[in-house]
Amino acid sequence: MRRRVLYIAAALLAIGCVKETDDLRVGIESEPEVVIPADATRGEVIIKFSPEMEAILEETMTRSGGEATRSGIPSTDEVLDILNAYSFERVFPIDIRHEERTREVGLHLWYLVRFDEGEDLALAFERLSKLGEVDKLQCNRQIYRAYNPTATPHFISCAEAAGTPATRTADMPFNDPEMYRQWCYINDGSAPFAQEWAGVVAGSDAGCEEAWELCTGDEEIIVAVMDEAVMWSHPDLAENIWINEAEELHAGKDADGNGYVDDRYGYNFVRNTGITSWTSNGSTGHGTHVAGTIAAVNDNGIGCAGIAGGGKGSKGVKIMTLQLFDGMNSCSLAMEARAMKYAADNGAVILQCSWGYNSAKSNLILGYTPGPATEEEWAATYPLEKEALDYFINCAGSPNGVIDGGLAIFASGNEYAAQSSFPAAYSKCISVAAIAADYTPASYSNYGSEVLLSAPGGDMEYYGTPGQRDDSYDENGILCEQGSIFSTLVVDGVAGYGYYEGTSMACPHVSGVAALGLAYAKQQHRHFTSEEYRELMYETARDIDNYFVGEKLFYMNHTSAGAVAVKMNLADYRGKMGRLTDAGALLKAIDGSGRDMRLPNIYLAPEAETTLRLTDYTTESVTSASVANTDIATASLDGNTLTIKAKSVGQTTLTLKCSGGKELRATITVRRGASDNGWL
Repeated sequence: MRRRVLYIAAALLAIGCVKETDDLRVGIESEPEVVIPADATRGEVIIKFSPEMEAILEETMTRSGGEATRSGIPSTDEVLDILNAYSFERVFPIDIRHEERTREVGLHLWYLVRFDEGEDLALAFERLSKLGEVDKLQCNRQIYRAYNPTATPHFISCAEAAGTPATRTADMPFNDPEMYRQWCYINDGSAPFAQEWAGVVAGSDAGCEEAWELCTGDEEIIVAVMDEAVMWSHPDLAENIWINEAEELHAGKDADGNGYVDDRYGYNFVRNTGITSWTSNGSTGHGTHVAGTIAAVNDNGIGCAGIAGGGKGSKGVKIMTLQLFDGMNSCSLAMEARAMKYAADNGAVILQCSWGYNSAKSNLILGYTPGPATEEEWAATYPLEKEALDYFINCAGSPNGVIDGGLAIFASGNEYAAQSSFPAAYSKCISVAAIAADYTPASYSNYGSEVLLSAPGGDMEYYGTPGQRDDSYDENGILCEQGSIFSTLVVDGVAGYGYYEGTSMACPHVSGVAALGLAYAKQQHRHFTSEEYRELMYETARDIDNYFVGEKLFYMNHTSAGAVAVKMNLADYRGKMGRLTDAGALLKAIDGSGRDMRLPNIYLAPEAETTLRLTDYTTESVTSASVANTDIATASLDGNTLTIKAKSVGQTTLTLKCSGGKELRATITVRRGASDNGWL
């Protein structure tokens, strides 16, 4: 059956404070349809082949050493010949540790084809769509920012921050001197930016104060920040940056066999290199700002605090940097999908995404081109993106760890629109809207039934003075921009701090709360599926609909002389802002939720061995360890460390006895070809 090829305009945009737009709509009639965005990259197409083609494709890629120009499938290659194709490669490089599950979900069947840019893209799609071996077709294209990279926030260097005395009178949980600016964590109603016509209401925050009494973070929880590069050397972030210990920068080799070279701190998916960059022309520090909200190092006597940044004797969660934007350049949809899979395969359990398409209800008059309107439209237009997201949501974490699956957390968008953007609106993601410091919806925030949670995002169109720059000071010497979100920042390669606003800033509050909750769950030996944990985050969040009464006045384009006064009918937002994320309530609910961590089943090759840290699985002391058949494997106990040694092929049972009488059991499987790290 022939497919219809349809051109659409739907910009994939990184969500920030200032927004951008584009294009038009044309159609070619026939059924069913293949969707091609109007800004699709010429000379590129992404193909998912049917499973029956697996053997042929693998033979071709093996014979070519992974760098082919043809598929080995005669009918496909006829079309590739016509298109003058010069490159045929797997979208996802082989990660020897996770190739089995990659094949189970079919991601190994996605291929990127590059051909003559002069060929008509719609005609190329039409030809390929007729082939029975082609399961899905998608364009490739660059993703875009929605914030203005030339707009610089008020920047405070590290040296300036070190010399700034704290002005807040309330006691702070940590000794970070700039923490008084972070009303978004602890809002006691005394924030200095309140105006007579715009209030600050105590409690309009992320609920961190109570949470920090229970937990401040855990270094084994990894959050992948998909954004501009995170400045991993920032003095207030360096201690909480994820490090791939097997890799070295500039070594020029894939030391751990994950398919990526030199990926010590993450990966630059714009330039396809392990060297991430925050100094390119057009870099805004956006990723570094987002990372600080999640995990700026707490209690280190400098700068600001992070929601899960450690302190009080604990390490903070780790930030993995996945670079989607590099200066004025951005990555393609194929590389964005690679980034999602990379996160799952390298230990991240939270995907922090302050980007997405414009809302389908974006206002064209305001300059926004609407994006996908339904989950079905989004999935049909960008099937690779959906499959990569599903891989992260289903395959991140571990059935033997704190969470089985991953959390994909997205900003809802900044188009003042009554529907969340995609992928945030995808039913398996967490869409985050933004509130101001008085529980009211941020003026710019997208809202709708798709939104699951809200968090502080700032609102300078509400708190700012019309016609006055945000980076100026009022008559009392108070920085006007304090109505927005303060965090770590890098400008022109210099580490420091500054203010941003947007659902981009609300989103990492939810990611930080999620990470803090998982850190506490790990310490309490609790285990959740990703669905269970997502539901718990919602159930413990606060209902804020009762604050949506009357009208709210804000000034669109408030820094310009022609700022326009706009009134929001707050009743329109009821039931459409989700619930306000609450770290304290989440952590308190964890003890009675989920289930006990379980001892993992162990897979070893003959003569191999592995160790387990038993404090990850029980709070009781383990008094003895025994193996049913010691001809297959043996177990030895040294304090809280258990060592398993494989002897011969077979399967047996491991039993641990605990001081409180509890017994833990697991299966030991010894087989040739098992990985040498002890896990299936």
